Amino acid sequence: MSDFRLWHYDGASAVRRNVLLRTAGTGFVLEEPESGWTGLPIDWSDLTVIGLQDARSAYGHKAIPGWRLGFSGEAPPDIAAHLPTGERYGRWIDRFGLWPAAGIFTVTAALIVWGALEAPAVIAPLVPQSWENRMGDAMVGDFGGRFCHTPAGDAALERLAARIDPGHEARDISLANIPMVNAVTLPGGRIILFDGLVQQAKSADEVAGVLGHELGHVRHRDTMTGLIRQLGLSVVLGGAGGNAGNYLNGVLSLSYGRGAESAADGVAIDQMRGAGISPAATAAFFDRIGGKDEGTEARAISWLSSHPLSAERRRRFAAAVKPDTSYRPALDQAQWQALRASCASDPKVAKFWGKPF
Repeated sequence: MSDFRLWHYDGASAVRRNVLLRTAGTGFVLEEPESGWTGLPIDWSDLTVIGLQDARSAYGHKAIPGWRLGFSGEAPPDIAAHLPTGERYGRWIDRFGLWPAAGIFTVTAALIVWGALEAPAVIAPLVPQSWENRMGDAMVGDFGGRFCHTPAGDAALERLAARIDPGHEARDISLANIPMVNAVTLPGGRIILFDGLVQQAKSADEVAGVLGHELGHVRHRDTMTGLIRQLGLSVVLGGAGGNAGNYLNGVLSLSYGRGAESAADGVAIDQMRGAGISPAATAAFFDRIGGKDEGTEARAISWLSSHPLSAERRRRFAAAVKPDTSYRPALDQAQWQALRASCASDPKVAKFWGKPF
């Protein structure tokens, strides 16, 4: 028995005892030589840490409330080897060490961020096409009858769609009576051109480039990927029931990543090349709207906000022009004028009053 002295409360009385500790088997016995008092045998595993601070240590008993054992200074090695150690940062951090634990946290955080960015692209192709179609159809209802229809205008839009999308990858291409420079791709392969975009364009070739770009988002299911990233799996699990308006606002505020934008530009250039339409007009359109203030209304929801332009992207369209190629306009002059007049000439189309969708 060591002469190392400890203070002790047995939990049964308020008497503070000055005791010695005698090891016995898998535990110890406390004795107070002056009074002849001897405590019950205690197993080392029953001890719990009460406090370890400023070279003062205190321990309790798992099964005996009020039982305390403590000392100041350092315990002899034969006693210290059996005492439980306190948690400095937390159980598993103490087990691995602070810096290894910090490394684990960093790697875990990086994996979570990577998953948040990359997982939507993996999940989107797994969404059943019927679910995506249903979601897009529900969003269309929130446009409130603003789709423009005239016989000549519809024929012109169908002609433009046939040249840019001969494979009918887009399930529907419509023109909406909204005076904003915008075009959006809804889930389920729906592309909507806003009348503000058509009015801002100088030719059908410019609209053809934008339409081809949106077709790229349809082909790669970028809208569903963006919605999953922005709004979470509720987009997939909740469908469109009751949330179509929220999802539509999500689509209108989507910003596609550089990779998605570049891939969509590639689709536009390929489709224009296949249709014999010059990309030069699209490059000029991007250059014009990219450096011009379109006004408060147009900036509120604009093609620029969700499709940020860059000099590199404009140069790419310009570089796609082949001098030795014979190009044909996307629409003839009469068709182009019919498309531009479609919304103004449709007596049944709902007007846009600047209200949110």
